Amino acid sequence: MNRRHALTQLAALCAASAAPAAFAQADKPITIVVPYAPGGTTDLLGRMLAQQMSPLLGRTMIVENKPGAGSGVGAAQVARAAADGNTLLVATSTTLAINPWLYKQLAYDPAKDFAPIGMIGAVPLLVVVNPSLPVKSIAELVALAKSRPGGLVYGSAGNGSPHHLGAEMFKAATGANLKHVPYRGSGPAITDLLGGQIDLMFSDIPPALGHVKVGKLRAIAVTSAKRQPAVAEVPTIAESGQAGTKDFEAVAWQSLVAPAGTPPEVINRCAQALAKVMQDPALRARLEGDGFEPVSTAMSPAQLTAYVRSETERWGKVVRASGTTID
Repeated sequence: MNRRHALTQLAALCAASAAPAAFAQADKPITIVVPYAPGGTTDLLGRMLAQQMSPLLGRTMIVENKPGAGSGVGAAQVARAAADGNTLLVATSTTLAINPWLYKQLAYDPAKDFAPIGMIGAVPLLVVVNPSLPVKSIAELVALAKSRPGGLVYGSAGNGSPHHLGAEMFKAATGANLKHVPYRGSGPAITDLLGGQIDLMFSDIPPALGHVKVGKLRAIAVTSAKRQPAVAEVPTIAESGQAGTKDFEAVAWQSLVAPAGTPPEVINRCAQALAKVMQDPALRARLEGDGFEPVSTAMSPAQLTAYVRSETERWGKVVRASGTTID
């Protein structure tokens, strides 16, 4: 073995042995806290990250569901956790950008209690109507909502949810006369939409997609800036040509964060692992087929911080205009 080869092997061994040391108590599993109940989009993403990032970090990763208070219960738990890299949070647009405007008192500070790792991606919303409603486009929907006495009734997954606020953003942009009925989750709202008790919804794509495919619901638009592979035939709201919708975009999003004060080397290792996972072609195709829009270019922690700041301002305007409060 020549000297250069020996030095190369020694450097590789040192790097391998030093990598786990970036985490405190490296023999413990890393816990990814999902601040929602099992089975939803955020939960599925958290479990996917735990499975895919584990071998890249050389650590066992587990998911812990902590639902409640619009993701506030889980967020507060992570905010109080040790800043050692052993606890991470799947933080959503609700967690970081919407809750500050909905709650007078939060058990965590979105701007100070977390260290950003990276963006996971976005969840576009699908505008779906009961097939009995005589509309097949956004223009027809707006016209009907303006002409019908009392307007149209839309359901959402709850007050302050992205589904609710996305519809309120649309209402403000178009002047459509829409009345809100909040539900305890998307499931009950879709049930009433199928039964004709409400006229329309701004829904996550996955729970509505099966009903759209068999004709029990009609999809007329997506709320993202571009069309989605899962519903490629459905135009964006911006494509409708309707006044006020030229740059319309209303999507929920998910990111990965750690408690504030987590060492930079830990943040960087997690950010690199996340970026590698999100660029896997097979994984991206699977997520896109389920109606999720994975991040196209990895966001650095600094870029994610700037993005969250801009989203907080944007959603704040929507919340204030809608007059929505939780407490």
